[in-house]
Amino acid sequence: MKNILIVFTGGTFSMKIDEKTGGAVPHYHGSELINMIPEAASLANISSYEFGMYPGPHMTPELMFELSKKISGFVSNPDIDGIIVTHGTDTLEETAYLLDLTVDTEKPIVVIGAMKTSSEPDWDGPKNLLDAIRIINNKNSSGMGVLVCLNGEINSASEVTKTHTEDIETFHSLDFGALGFVNRERVFFNRIPRKLEIVNTANINSNVDLIKICAGMDDKFFKFSADSGADGIVFEAMGVGNVPPKVFEGVKYALNKGIPVVLVSRCPAGETLDIYSYPGAGKWLKEAGVIFTDYLNGQKARIKLMLCLGITNELKKLRELIDE
Repeated sequence: MKNILIVFTGGTFSMKIDEKTGGAVPHYHGSELINMIPEAASLANISSYEFGMYPGPHMTPELMFELSKKISGFVSNPDIDGIIVTHGTDTLEETAYLLDLTVDTEKPIVVIGAMKTSSEPDWDGPKNLLDAIRIINNKNSSGMGVLVCLNGEINSASEVTKTHTEDIETFHSLDFGALGFVNRERVFFNRIPRKLEIVNTANINSNVDLIKICAGMDDKFFKFSADSGADGIVFEAMGVGNVPPKVFEGVKYALNKGIPVVLVSRCPAGETLDIYSYPGAGKWLKEAGVIFTDYLNGQKARIKLMLCLGITNELKKLRELIDE
């Protein structure tokens, strides 16, 4: 049997309903959770490491980067064949993508969570954990980058996003579809991830703002971000990459202060392109110096910019690192 390390970070996976508040709170430690899922020991040699008991919204980029360093150390151990990370679903895609960009290994890493607590009869945590073990046991999971698996669907960390607030079928790759699935204890892969890349950095700069563009918006958020000392800005533009004219003035204001500005679309799927040329459109944004991504959403582009800023703040180099 393979040797699998489970890294517990908290999230709904570790929660139960608190009798005083009536709401879910972190409760179980990693060792307790393993004991609650005895079937895991029949599938692999299981060991555990407790990173913390964080609800998803309590995870920060700094904690994610610390987790990445821990996991990079773990995968260097020849006695570990794969790693499972349990995580709160609210920030799961951000942590998974950061790990995907920073942990350089062929060994399988699977990030899982739960949409139901252990107090509920349909707690999905155990099934997600067992599915993750089966994925690591499958020879085709090596060299696939960081994987995300909930509700039997296997996705790439670079492609997946949370699409529903509470449905167990919430994590999907909207542009390219799932990599595969787990069904009746069998693992099926249909394709490989579209892109695998590593950002080699010893640091992370989390001083990056994320701005969503809407109709009639002006320049105030860009000016505030620039004047308050942000080291980078990611904004979710309309459509393939367009903004209202007043927003364009704010974008130029930030660029003139030497702040890197990265564009994604606010649409849940599709790429960004500079195909329009009216005021505020993509061609003007790119000409002004905005860095376009292709299929990244805002939260993922922010993670990538943070890591790239850990290497350099020079705009030309950042463009080479980020521009898709």
